[in-house]
Amino acid sequence: MFKARMNKQVQPERKVSVVAPLPDRAGPPPPPKKDVELILVKEHNGVQYTSSSLLPAAPAPRYGTQDRETWGKKIDFLLSVIGFAVDLANVWRFPYLCYKNGGGAFLIPYILFLIIAGMPLFYMELALGQYNREGAATVWKICPVFKGVGYAVILIALYVGFYYNVIIAWSLYYLFSSFTFELPWTNCHNSWNSPNCTDPKLFNASVLGNGTKYSKYKLTPAAEFYERGVLHLHESRGIHDLGLPRWQLSLCLLVVVIILFFSLWKGVKTSGKVVWITATLPYVVLFVLLIHGITLPGAYNGINAYLHIDFRRLKEATVWIDAATQIFYSLGAGFGVLIAFASYNKFDNNCYRDALLTSTINCVTSFISGFAIFSILGYMAHEHKVKIEDVATEGAGLVFILYPEAISTLSGSTFWAVVFFIMLLTLGIDSSMGGMEAVITGLADDFHLLKQHRKLFTFGVSFGTFLLALFCITN
Repeated sequence: MFKARMNKQVQPERKVSVVAPLPDRAGPPPPPKKDVELILVKEHNGVQYTSSSLLPAAPAPRYGTQDRETWGKKIDFLLSVIGFAVDLANVWRFPYLCYKNGGGAFLIPYILFLIIAGMPLFYMELALGQYNREGAATVWKICPVFKGVGYAVILIALYVGFYYNVIIAWSLYYLFSSFTFELPWTNCHNSWNSPNCTDPKLFNASVLGNGTKYSKYKLTPAAEFYERGVLHLHESRGIHDLGLPRWQLSLCLLVVVIILFFSLWKGVKTSGKVVWITATLPYVVLFVLLIHGITLPGAYNGINAYLHIDFRRLKEATVWIDAATQIFYSLGAGFGVLIAFASYNKFDNNCYRDALLTSTINCVTSFISGFAIFSILGYMAHEHKVKIEDVATEGAGLVFILYPEAISTLSGSTFWAVVFFIMLLTLGIDSSMGGMEAVITGLADDFHLLKQHRKLFTFGVSFGTFLLALFCITN
């Protein structure tokens, strides 16, 4: 029988493990540790035999992890993850995919892929970030040969970030344009309108396609405001004709970048407070829009179309592909954001519970947003006396053309336009914050000089995304 005990004369000042280092904790560095003497005692026939050996104490945590900041409160982390995952795709993509792919039947492959793929990947990223307390690049110290994968993730997050900022700038432009007695996309009497602009009330029964065109040569005021008033597509001869950035969108983009910079410049201590607004306000607005939407004429038809069940669609491969794509895209796995956020958790945080909670909230939000969207689409179809499929669409056309057009017909349209675009703005801001945090944390953890000058580095990343995004707001 073997027994092991510590020699009291050489025992270190605090107990340590001789197998692995203690979990990283923030605070001042511990005093140097002395060697540990391990004494083995063997008892044989009533006689004890002893042997001893000196073992080195556990090494100190590597630089940059022991003094790593942590979230001020657990709720800061949860709201940051929810704010990143719940983005514009929850509003403009999921409801249409659900409607297009069999309504309620689409939830079967959607939930299946959530359980077998989405949640496991979500949990894995949170666990990797929390355990290693590193960003997307240095977390690959577990297998250094794949460190390039981490840099690829950072590059993707940077790329997505600068074009996402453009969409947020569009939302901000629409928000500023909404502070008028008459919304600018309600009539055809503006400088950007063409002779093809037609009041939709005059052609109720001739809506085609996505609800923006009444014939090959007729466009709604909302469509012309987006295409000609905001983007100025009519001034471009093609993708080769770059043109100059539009000063109105440039100012909106600058405001967005400034908001992002001051939200991130001091790390999670500041961003964790910003998400209290940006992650919760969309739910308030979504609830208000839902309550008002279901009171509109035709809303029931829209919701019925959203929830109709067609199990025959499950035989089609495209339905399963759309479900898998939406799960991965919506949860945000693979962008390095979850790794970065979790790296600021305490070592013993229950990230498994966090993964279940936040991923479930994200998917439930997508489902509920469908009621707010399709109640309005049902109202639009009722107003124009057409079928739901004639107005149902996804993407930018939904939130920048169809929804604004519907809002313009409501009483108190200015109020509804303001709250709707505030929702889009906040949905975009916290998602973009996540992408930029992934870039900043990922590079700062690999280059300690950047970590020491985080504020300056954050400014550089913010300004860099601003310059790149200028190419996306030209005529």
